[in-house]
Amino acid sequence: MTATALGRDFRLLWSAAVSSRFGDALRTPALALLAATVTRDPRAIAAITVAGQLPPLLFGLLGGVYADRWDRRRTMALVDGVRAAAVAALAVAVALHRVDVAVLLVAAFLLAASGTLFDAASFALLPALVPPDALPRANGRLQAGSAIAGGFLGAPAAGVLFAVAPALPFALDAVTFAAAALLVLALTPAPVADATARPGAGRRSVWSEIVEGMRWLRGHRTLWQVTLLTAASNLAISGILAVQVLYALDVLRVPPAGYGLFAAAAIVGGVAGALGSGRIAARLGTMPALRAVLAVETVALVGFALARHPVPGGLALAVFAAGTVVWNSLWASYGQRHVPHDLLGRVGAAQRMVGLLTAPLGAALAGLAAASYGTGPVMAAAAGTVALVTAAGWRALRPAADSLA
Repeated sequence: MTATALGRDFRLLWSAAVSSRFGDALRTPALALLAATVTRDPRAIAAITVAGQLPPLLFGLLGGVYADRWDRRRTMALVDGVRAAAVAALAVAVALHRVDVAVLLVAAFLLAASGTLFDAASFALLPALVPPDALPRANGRLQAGSAIAGGFLGAPAAGVLFAVAPALPFALDAVTFAAAALLVLALTPAPVADATARPGAGRRSVWSEIVEGMRWLRGHRTLWQVTLLTAASNLAISGILAVQVLYALDVLRVPPAGYGLFAAAAIVGGVAGALGSGRIAARLGTMPALRAVLAVETVALVGFALARHPVPGGLALAVFAAGTVVWNSLWASYGQRHVPHDLLGRVGAAQRMVGLLTAPLGAALAGLAAASYGTGPVMAAAAGTVALVTAAGWRALRPAADSLA
């Protein structure tokens, strides 16, 4: 399949996603830097971080309902317009020195809350823009573009721009949101999701529609198993991320000045995995590819836990990151191909909700364990967890893989 097969609408969506991700990469570190200039109270700074992490868990399922009820293209444009206005207001407040902890809490919460609706609508819109067999490739391209815009461009620029003028990263973030909204509006209008399209379905209460999406996910054996495997993997991944910097500095002996380069290995691996996910799916099939990815991730993470030098550690981290991105691309594509059109928002939101539930627990356990036993045992435990997930995945996904074969 050639690149042009993805079509004009996908290119517009890709451009909107990359523009928005670039702005996010500018805003996130700038917000942390701004918080540190407003207060040195670690409780207040932690509260701002939590304010940006809670909305996906609180409102993710609700966002899925409205992504199914409303026109998804217009919903995404409206959300990005609201976010552009919110970040622009924050930039003005920063420029006028009118920022305090309360302002930062509200800004972080509002942006994350609106993002849940955008993510649900975006997930549900993609299958209307590209052919079903192109979904793994399309999801990979989205992840690759977002990784490059965020990891290689936005994040390094954020600190420089903040040093020039604290309001500058937020002003540019507002521009990226506005640009993304215009790009989404340029998409070809698609039919509004119809909640009454299936026999016996009808417009009910929000709670009833949430339950319907959860029941559909729970009733689809393969999709539910993949979702649970993702949640179990995220337990290990969040633990790794929580102590990665300490492991790199203390165990792998990465020089502090070289940590940015070491961390970039994960971004490079993620981009490579994203660009290759379509080919992997086409060659192996989705379920066999998912099983293979689990095995590769286990080997890579065992190597990372055993490494005692920056080079093999960085290579292992890159391979593990590549496998994680391939898994995410194929997991999303499988759901987009099998979930009914009028349930895509809710089921996709439910997938993300279940997948994210274990992340805070993994980070907390890793922090506690590292404080008592060091970061080495934490990485060994993460590798063991992924190995167990792989064993469960090879068993659970075998019937699906065999039937597809």
